[in-house]
Amino acid sequence: MAEYLRIGEVATALGVSVDTLRRWESQGRVAFERHNNQRVLRAEDLQPLMAGLTRASATSSARNRMPGVVTSVERDGVMAKVEMACGDYRIVSLMSREAADDLGLEPGSPATAVVKATTVIVEQ
Repeated sequence: MAEYLRIGEVATALGVSVDTLRRWESQGRVAFERHNNQRVLRAEDLQPLMAGLTRASATSSARNRMPGVVTSVERDGVMAKVEMACGDYRIVSLMSREAADDLGLEPGSPATAVVKATTVIVEQ
């Protein structure tokens, strides 16, 4: 029989909340099975899910990458403030509104915070 991980274990492994995983499930981004009225994921399905969160750009020299989930986006005329949950860390990035729009950043979106010196670059 396949080994299964409960939704809380998957959330911990990915550094996201259980609510985020439920939202992803409703969006079709992850498919949980139901065992004894609990959401579970086959253990072998965790790695591809993690890989989707940690896609690294081969053209970047930045090495400090933190996969996570966008928790809020505040846009005004020119700028956007993007907050992310990356495991135990809260990351905040200020970027152009155009960049946030181009990346399609919304609460619940998976993204990677890329930190180099004092700059936070958000990739998706």
